[in-house]
Amino acid sequence: MFSRLSLTISGSHANHTLEPPSVITMRHLYTLLLYLGLPLVLARLYWRSLKNPAYRRRLPERFGRLDLPAVRGSLWLHTVSVGETQAAEPLVRRLQKQFPELPIVITTTTPTGSERVKKLFGDSVIHCYFPYDLPFAINAFLKRLQPRLLVMMETEVWPNLLALCERNAIPTVLANARLSEKSARGYARLGPFTHDTFGRIGLVAAQSPADAERFLGLGVASDRVRVTGSIKFDIRLPASLKEQAEALRRTWDGRPVWVAASTREGEDEQVLDAHRQVLKSLPEALLVLVPRHPERFDKVASLCQREGFFLVRRSADQLCDSCTQVLLGDTMGELTLFLAAADIAFVGGSLVATGGHNVLEPAALGLPVVFGPHMFNFAMISRMLLAEGAALEVTSAAALAGVVSDWLSDASLRARFGENGLRVVEANRGALERLFDIIKEYLETVG
Repeated sequence: MFSRLSLTISGSHANHTLEPPSVITMRHLYTLLLYLGLPLVLARLYWRSLKNPAYRRRLPERFGRLDLPAVRGSLWLHTVSVGETQAAEPLVRRLQKQFPELPIVITTTTPTGSERVKKLFGDSVIHCYFPYDLPFAINAFLKRLQPRLLVMMETEVWPNLLALCERNAIPTVLANARLSEKSARGYARLGPFTHDTFGRIGLVAAQSPADAERFLGLGVASDRVRVTGSIKFDIRLPASLKEQAEALRRTWDGRPVWVAASTREGEDEQVLDAHRQVLKSLPEALLVLVPRHPERFDKVASLCQREGFFLVRRSADQLCDSCTQVLLGDTMGELTLFLAAADIAFVGGSLVATGGHNVLEPAALGLPVVFGPHMFNFAMISRMLLAEGAALEVTSAAALAGVVSDWLSDASLRARFGENGLRVVEANRGALERLFDIIKEYLETVG
């Protein structure tokens, strides 16, 4: 019900000490529905574990049962999955530097998010899976970790978590917060329950004024909303990336290359259709196809072969020679490298209605960016890139093929779009510093 909203939530408010009976009843009903739906949730975990066994590991953590010593005064950061974890990396590094003795607990909901946390931070943070929004699970989790602050990235609202954080006087912050118009309308239909839940948010650090207005409309107090911008503009690329990308590019023999990044179910077919059309005018073109979820790697590989493309899998460590038409990026943590070595980026999740993915990483690399019409998860950022001539929007495989062919054939055109993207990124940096100042103030106040 509230699982799609990654909000960060506040400490106790006097106006919630006595809740209206209707709100209590609705939360009890919500909790009952969670219990009734639990068998389906566990069945879905099992089904996903058939392709990725990590989904059935560490299951007790999802019920608040943590196999680690009790922690006092931790900062709890919830990052959902890979994208949010990557975006939060500079914030975590800054916190570790400023507060070296502060235990930092990072929760994710997916195994890929867990792997990313471990790769980025190793043992310098504690990783757990995010507990289900069941009172006993949340209470067990809070008792073991005893956080002094909860920070949640982006958009995820959990009524029981908010209520129990408030009851335990744990301040909460919703960082890098975004809320689409469609989601806001959906929440508004729940009336008092929505206003009560959103009214518990301690501070919303919104990405844009439009996001801020939507949170206000759902019950967040006006003095608890700040527009800080998107921390994704503060992306920092590894110093060694350029050298690594040049080395990879040499193995591709200088061919024109485009990357389809983070593609989703139902989108790979459209990308391959576009690539088939690109090959008619540019037979030497190479597509680097990177599915969003690792459990789909084998399926996408089979699709490429069925469609008659000469395929090489990155995980097989095979030579990508002049006959290769598609390189499947079926490894974890290499998407940035693929983008840095490419000429063009198509950002997936946008030709199907999943809301798109981060367009700022390719923009920060100076790549021209193309995406589909479904970018509602990155509405503000995608509109900025379009307005500044840094990106193009397409609605079909044929249109995608046309843009890719034009850009691959014209280096000066690519450069113009890429330079515009770099300018947008540079002009909007600073959200990370503003967010850090907010979190620092909370930590020093409750410390």
